[in-house]
Amino acid sequence: MDLSRQPTWVQKGRTVVFGAVPIRSGRAGYRTRAGWHKVHRRHKDHWSALYNTPMPYARFFSGGQAFHGVHGSLNTTVGSRGRVDLSVPDARRLWSVLKQGDRVFVWGAGPGRSRAAVGGRCLGWAGAL
Repeated sequence: MDLSRQPTWVQKGRTVVFGAVPIRSGRAGYRTRAGWHKVHRRHKDHWSALYNTPMPYARFFSGGQAFHGVHGSLNTTVGSRGRVDLSVPDARRLWSVLKQGDRVFVWGAGPGRSRAAVGGRCLGWAGAL
């Protein structure tokens, strides 16, 4: 996986309805879980009690793993703690597109990283599902 490029987008059928935008996924020891998931909860102003940090515009898709905004740069040498991080403006724009019940597909390989997609509406690293 190209660790310097992790774009994501949402598409409905063959039509891109959001993105592509950069993301940051899980690092070694905190991998973003691969496979199909569903958005099971959304919380616009979420605060992580576990990591004592804000997670604005959070959409949870696999336990505590979520798409959400982060303050600061996505361009770090270390990945997230399993979440799919977006800039806050991108997370805000994604909020109106990615709804509860939407299917999320996480795929890919790389040391500690994975690529994310929403199928049915498709959030992905490259190409359409």
